[in-house]
Amino acid sequence: MEALLIAAGVAFGAIFVGELGDKSQLMALTFATKYRLRTVVLGLVIAIGALIGLSVGVGAAVGNLLPTDWIRLAAAVMFIGFGLWGLRGGQDDEDDDGPVKERRSGLLTVITAMFLAEFGDKTMIIGMGLGSSYNGWGVWIGGTLGMLAADLLAVFAGAWVAKRIPEKVVRYVSSGLFLVIGVLLGVEAVTALAG
Repeated sequence: MEALLIAAGVAFGAIFVGELGDKSQLMALTFATKYRLRTVVLGLVIAIGALIGLSVGVGAAVGNLLPTDWIRLAAAVMFIGFGLWGLRGGQDDEDDDGPVKERRSGLLTVITAMFLAEFGDKTMIIGMGLGSSYNGWGVWIGGTLGMLAADLLAVFAGAWVAKRIPEKVVRYVSSGLFLVIGVLLGVEAVTALAG
């Protein structure tokens, strides 16, 4: 039990600090301006739990064999697509099936985007490294809670912004942020693939 608690504490601290100012916080803030708070939080919990679990399970040795640069490039294309889709405006919003469809599509968007954007990122590498040195369950619990805590700071900031700024401004800013994140991920992936 002591090994589990030590691993959880180390992982929480390392990943929380590693996530401060990271793109996942910017993504979480952007999602919070676009989707319901509970949809964003549930999506983050699922994506982060899966990501940290995978990083601990895979381990550092096998992690070098995964095509993380190609996955990062796919995430870049997806983010640019989200940004362009957001710029189209709200015409589809009236034609959908209401809150149920928004929750489902928002949840899938948050899960997919967070997982792909963070796949192969420093958080995953930290999880792999800690997973090879500490209790795996402890690293998974602590790492998931650490990343979730850092991203929830941004979620609540995004929810606060969404309540105080006109929807049109939020839509354009969030679309712009998706485009910026997509371009940055794309440059990062292409640079890694070329080098």
